[in-house]
Amino acid sequence: MNFVAITSCPTGIAHTLLAAEALKKTAAAMGHDLKVETQGSVGAKNVLTEQDIATADAVIIAADVHVDALRFAGKPLFETRTSEAIRHTRAVLEAAAALVSKAEIAPAAAPVEAPAPAPTPAAKRLVAITSCPTGIAHTFMAAAALEKAAKALGYTIKVETQGSVGAKNQLTPEDIAAADAVVIAADTKVDLSRFAGKPVHSTSTKDAMHDGKAVIKTALEKPAGGAAPDLAATVEQAKAERSKSRTGAYKHLMTGVSYMLPVVIAGGLAIALAFAIGGIHAGDHPDTLAGALSQIGGATAFHLFIAVLSGFIAYSIADRPGIAPGLVGGMLAQNLGAGFLGGIASGFLAGYLTKLLAEKIKLPANLEGLKPVLILPFLSTIGVGLLMIFVVAPPVHALNTAMNDWLNGMRGANALLLGVILGGMMAFDMGGPVNKAAYTFAVGLLASKIYTPMAAVMAGGMTPALGLGLAAFLFKSRFDDEEREAGGPALVLGLSFITEGAIPFAAKDPLRVIPALVLGSAVAGAISMVSGVQLLVPHGGIFAVLIPGAVTNLLPYLSAIVTGTVVTTAALFILKKPQTVVA
Repeated sequence: MNFVAITSCPTGIAHTLLAAEALKKTAAAMGHDLKVETQGSVGAKNVLTEQDIATADAVIIAADVHVDALRFAGKPLFETRTSEAIRHTRAVLEAAAALVSKAEIAPAAAPVEAPAPAPTPAAKRLVAITSCPTGIAHTFMAAAALEKAAKALGYTIKVETQGSVGAKNQLTPEDIAAADAVVIAADTKVDLSRFAGKPVHSTSTKDAMHDGKAVIKTALEKPAGGAAPDLAATVEQAKAERSKSRTGAYKHLMTGVSYMLPVVIAGGLAIALAFAIGGIHAGDHPDTLAGALSQIGGATAFHLFIAVLSGFIAYSIADRPGIAPGLVGGMLAQNLGAGFLGGIASGFLAGYLTKLLAEKIKLPANLEGLKPVLILPFLSTIGVGLLMIFVVAPPVHALNTAMNDWLNGMRGANALLLGVILGGMMAFDMGGPVNKAAYTFAVGLLASKIYTPMAAVMAGGMTPALGLGLAAFLFKSRFDDEEREAGGPALVLGLSFITEGAIPFAAKDPLRVIPALVLGSAVAGAISMVSGVQLLVPHGGIFAVLIPGAVTNLLPYLSAIVTGTVVTTAALFILKKPQTVVA
């Protein structure tokens, strides 16, 4: 008899591989052919092909987590736990074989002539996402409960699980388009932008586990989400689409930056409070509150964030085995003076080296579990560490030192030019790669205690949405009804340093709007740089000025934002033509 099987457990290591080995050996001893796909922490191994499944007499799923069984439709399916497959392997195989016998006997027992059934309505199709804070038990239990409930109701459902090892059984655009309703059974935040226009029912994993049928029925009764989105929703959708479009090196860099930012923000705020309480030399008095805050922010958080950046760049490339070499490489970059540039280099080096080792190192199945927790982290950490110390860090340290000296000595025309460039970049694509390049450059300099570019970048990032909001209020004839309604929310987004608030306006008239935005942001960035404004925190917009010590030269900074906003508004008045019909 010919079987195919899948084994999987929450960690994806020990029980996954032990169950696979037990099934293969026992099947061979019983005279059966069996192919096993293992779903572990380094991805699926020995993936079953369509031909494997087509020629199989039955399917065995030995798993302690949710496994998508849709590809086995029409095949006798026996499901059990990995512990049963390990301890009672023969009984598991015999039970699967019994299913095959029943399937062969069933047609003979069927009536010769059965009356044609009355036509039934088309079965409903649903898609779902389950997620819990730990991403293990409740995530997969809720998924299993929804699948069982849908089957009992005669519906089909595909469930994406967002767990501790990433998203599994991911929903495709085709899945979502074909769905009649969406169920979100989650105890964590889930991005809903891809379900625009679909009936969406959000609930907890607990509700899905206790009464899956009621959850599904409620979802099908929901009205379709067809209302026109407001500006905030449009901005979120634009950001989500941009995030999806990121690929390759840019995607990996932005992943690292997103994990790094909370550390930078917390550290920057701690430093700002230390300066506000104890002055610029607060760190010289460690026994005081100001000294403690300086140690938390400057000596710890700012010393750590390059390692976090590097670690999560590597994680984006090589998954969990890349974290250790990435963190170590990033800390070496910090300690060896290679700074932010060295951290980026070590992250990519760790990620791609770990990924290469994972593909090239082949081990017996019973030792495969050692790769993600021992072999890959150890080898790649040693390799990355040696390369950083002897190859990467020395030249990057020299480059970093030269750049820091140039920036610290920047005055007059040079500061003006850098402010124009950074401010213009922030407005050019409003949250896209050019915007993120300027922002990442400024954030990286915070580790070197160079704070002026951060102020220029934030001023330049606030003025696009502020200028558009002001123009929509003052020059109504140049904007349609939808844009005029979005003017107020755009002002709020601009004050909050959300440059993407300008995207809906720019998308309608890019050739006129974008030059106006770039001009205003360039002016704001230039004034900020020339005035020597320093900003110690990388986010918060205008609300950062409320934090004592976060901004130096406050009046010139506010002047830069106001002037840039006015220039943007004036440029929009000149460049945009009045609408043909004015409401």
